[in-house]
Amino acid sequence: MAGSNFVDYVKIYCRSGNGGAGSVHFRREKYLPKGGPDGGDGGKGGDIVMVGNAQLWTLLHLRYTRHLRAENGQRGGAQRSTGASGKNIIIEVPLGTLAKDPDTGVVLGEITEPGQRIVLLKGGRGGLGNDHFKTSTNQAPRYAQPGEQGIESDIIFELKILADVGLVGFPNAGKSTLLSVVSAAKPEIADYPFTTLTPNLGIVSYRDHFSFVMADIPGIIEGAHQGKGLGIRFLRHIERNAVLLFMVPSDSNDIKKEYGILLNELKQYNPELLDKQRLLAITKSDLLDDELQDEIKKELPDVPYIFISSVSGKGLVTLKDMLWKVLNE
Repeated sequence: MAGSNFVDYVKIYCRSGNGGAGSVHFRREKYLPKGGPDGGDGGKGGDIVMVGNAQLWTLLHLRYTRHLRAENGQRGGAQRSTGASGKNIIIEVPLGTLAKDPDTGVVLGEITEPGQRIVLLKGGRGGLGNDHFKTSTNQAPRYAQPGEQGIESDIIFELKILADVGLVGFPNAGKSTLLSVVSAAKPEIADYPFTTLTPNLGIVSYRDHFSFVMADIPGIIEGAHQGKGLGIRFLRHIERNAVLLFMVPSDSNDIKKEYGILLNELKQYNPELLDKQRLLAITKSDLLDDELQDEIKKELPDVPYIFISSVSGKGLVTLKDMLWKVLNE
């Protein structure tokens, strides 16, 4: 997932189609010069529909889409014929995408399964033809209903990545390196902050041909929930992860304090994130001897932990075992 190709937020003006007008028409045949009304109904306006596509990972294909308008329904015809319905607008989105009203923040729909369809804006109903308005006292009505107007609205499409395990840590905590080692993902890795500017996904193979999805979320800093650093732009991706793997390097000045800062950022952004299962990985621990490792253990927070090294492979098999157990509890 190249950085320039990852788009997780777009805003599009959408309008569903107007319903077609009902027809005012009277039956006129050779032997029926004064036949009754036979005006047909107007066709329904097209809907704006969001559909899940498991082959998509980003909203890139919608980046330059500014307006989407569904077709209007056609006018009713003679002989009670109904006008054609307007074509729907189909918006294909990745799994994990939700649509929101930009003014109220109300969620209009959320896509979590392939092929799932959600009608965001309904097209207007077609108007009734004059055939519906005949009565015993008015056998030749010369009026019909107009079609119902469509609905227009700006809609925000927001992607929250669906992954089993989300990696949480400060920049340079070793998240990208871990993902590159345990999966086939190839994130950009370098020794400077914010190397990772977009979430990266990797499929982690497990025993007996099982697997799970791991997401490398761009580094959080203190104050991220207020927009500092990369801000809340990527915090929302953590909401979809079943398990959060906190990663703190072994050479940190205070591992417990660093873990607390990360936890507080998640709490400030969304307190419900604290209900998720949490594990702590102390990274870059290949240079630790047993004595130093024992000293660090005394200062760790009360959460399941493991010492790992993505360079030497230390603890990686055990880490996958721990993650798989938590995922399947």
